[in-house]
This record gives sequence, structure tokens and C-alpha cells, in this order.
Amino acid sequence: QVQLVQSGGGLVQVGGSLRLSCTASGPLFTGYAMGWFRQGPGEERKFVANIAGNGEATVYANFVKGRFTISRDNAKNTVSLQMNNLQPEDTAVYYCAASWGRSTLVMFTPDTYDYWGQGTQVTVSS
Repeated sequence: QVQLVQSGGGLVQVGGSLRLSCTASGPLFTGYAMGWFRQGPGEERKFVANIAGNGEATVYANFVKGRFTISRDNAKNTVSLQMNNLQPEDTAVYYCAASWGRSTLVMFTPDTYDYWGQGTQVTVSS
């Protein structure tokens, strides 16, 4: 069993930056590939980025490439999402998620993840 606790988020102006973090409790953190999703009002939960257990492979959604960076610190059981040049369309609730035993190359839908964080609101004002 893994519990994911998120921190960060908030309100930022267009072009600003935010950093989201997600801390996992439970064993074998390196066995979990980690991902970030977001869900805007009335929308489905969308894939944002993921990272392999050893941190050596990452995948990004096209709409965040070059602006967002996913990283992990396995010594601290944390995964982070650095978000730069934020735009109003980035406004959403962001979720971290953990996936056991899957490749980052197939982890693009919510059903490929086993555990979820509580979500954190990111609001970008224009």
C-alpha cells in the first residue's frame, strides 16, 4: 500500500512558475513509476508527465513539453513537477500517481496507475 501526499500549487500569474511535490509513504518507492495528471472543470483527467522508477526515463504530454519538468528524489520518496511559463489553460487540479511494474511508455491513462494523491489546485490568472 502506498500513500501519496501532495504539496505546492496555488495561484500564479501568466508566465509564472510553480512547483508541485508528492511524497510517498510505503516501501519500494523505486519500484513505482510516477506520473502527474491534471483535471480542469468539466474535463477528464489528462496525462501530463511520467517518470520511471530509476528516474532515467521521462515522458511528457505535448502541451507541456519545454515548460514542465518532472523529477524524483528516491532518497526522499518524492516526485516533483516544476511548471514554468504557466498559462491560463494550465489551470486545473493536479494529481500525482504511482504505477507498479509498468513502463512509462504505456502509462498515459488513469487506469494504468495504482495509487493517487489527493490533488492540488493550480490557478493561473491572466
